[in-house]
Amino acid sequence: MRTATSRRQFMALLGASATAVSCGTATGNPSGKQTKKLRYQGWAGQVTVPELAEDLGYLGDVKLDWVGNTISGPQDIQSAATGQIDFGGAFNGAVVKLAANGAPITSVISYYGSDQHAYNGFFVLADSPIRSARDLIGKKVGMNTLGAHSEAMLDIYLKRHGLSKAEIGKVQPLVVPPVNTEQSLRQHQIQVGVLGDILRDKAVAHGGIRPLFTDVQLLGAFSAGTYVMTDRFLRQNPDTAKSFVTGVARALEWARVTPRAEVIARMTRIVRRRGRKEDATPLKYWKSFGVAETGGRITDKQLQLWIDWLEERGDIKPGKVTASDLYTNQYNGYNPASTPPPSGSPAPSATTTRS
Repeated sequence: MRTATSRRQFMALLGASATAVSCGTATGNPSGKQTKKLRYQGWAGQVTVPELAEDLGYLGDVKLDWVGNTISGPQDIQSAATGQIDFGGAFNGAVVKLAANGAPITSVISYYGSDQHAYNGFFVLADSPIRSARDLIGKKVGMNTLGAHSEAMLDIYLKRHGLSKAEIGKVQPLVVPPVNTEQSLRQHQIQVGVLGDILRDKAVAHGGIRPLFTDVQLLGAFSAGTYVMTDRFLRQNPDTAKSFVTGVARALEWARVTPRAEVIARMTRIVRRRGRKEDATPLKYWKSFGVAETGGRITDKQLQLWIDWLEERGDIKPGKVTASDLYTNQYNGYNPASTPPPSGSPAPSATTTRS
């Protein structure tokens, strides 16, 4: 059964992060000289938007410093809040939770979302008896982390299909590393596996699975996650922050309008060059970053949905946070007319459709 334990543990981590930041452990630059090196965590076998931006030359004199990989957005932004890294990205609900627990962080740009190409699906085996929300009672659902995007989608799906709070509590979300989700599903270790983007398409290509539902079916196309920086970092490194955010925005738009084969080829080269002993094969399934707004700009509605959800669950107190206080677009200088792409690539446009 799903109990309050995982939520208490998750909230404890958030509280610890907030306490650490308030005690001054967050990175700073008291000398007044802005840093030009940004520490970050990557994702095995994937190319993040900042990594793509750096390879395209869009970050200018700002350099990325990879310190390791993560499989969890909440862990990533906790590390950013405590100063272990300089920026981190997560599902917007996790950002809201961390801010509500007192961490002085600000979202600066959207970096992933869901659309017809880039989405998270809740998959079952093709011959599974699971056909409806009610069939999930007592079943195990594998996802990359608890308290984040996938668990939110699961809760919304179950509630919309009439399950009571007690019934929802009998569905069992479990943490399964994304690279192991397909195997865990096929070996019947879980009955439902959350698969997204590259790993989803790779699993579908293997056959024998089908989607029960997807996040796009629930909410339509939407930007789902943002990169955050601490308020202290932003105060002390405003020019660096602007270079980073604007560069990421340019990379998002470059990927949106550039032929898919060219984007895949570039990301494949990035993986091979960085020497992390990764398999670049899954990259051939990449289709989109899924960000809905031009240049990754953030809007109130991207965060308000999760504020409402978290308040309803009792994870945060009503009125504890306000959407407009959680983000800023002031560091996003993306302008289609002033940001020519690399030689041989089409110029970004503010009105393009996803490829």
